[in-house]
Amino acid sequence: MFLKPDYNLKSIYDINLEELKNLGIKAILFDLDSTIMASKSGFYTDEMLNWLKKVKENFFIAVISNNKKPEYIEKVRNISDFPLLFNARKPLTGPAKEFLYKYDLKAEECILAGDRPLTDILCGKLLGCKTILVDSITADSESKIVRFVRKLERCSIRK
Repeated sequence: MFLKPDYNLKSIYDINLEELKNLGIKAILFDLDSTIMASKSGFYTDEMLNWLKKVKENFFIAVISNNKKPEYIEKVRNISDFPLLFNARKPLTGPAKEFLYKYDLKAEECILAGDRPLTDILCGKLLGCKTILVDSITADSESKIVRFVRKLERCSIRK
């Protein structure tokens, strides 16, 4: 199976917010770990907080994460001022569909941004959202084995 994200970007900061606005996108749904936060770190960098503040000027933002560790979830909830969905079970769509319904979001007006083709991008495609694939926010400091696995997973992408 091949996946084709609508956008394949090097960095989350490369997202063209004006273009998304012009396309009628009203909500950006982010994966958490390795997309807008270093994996399992439990904190946002100042750069990310400033960028998210800018994004929120024109878009509803939320996190859809597969993480299900209670102590980590609580830590992230305490530092986030936007809706969060944990234990999303991506690429399955059930929890995400309920989340969209809860916040009165239409999939065609949402974009799902994440670092994993087989979870984030596949989930977004199955939901009917546009998708953005980005490299890990900590790509430069990840171990060789993690980078190798990421390269393997990206073999599922059609360019």
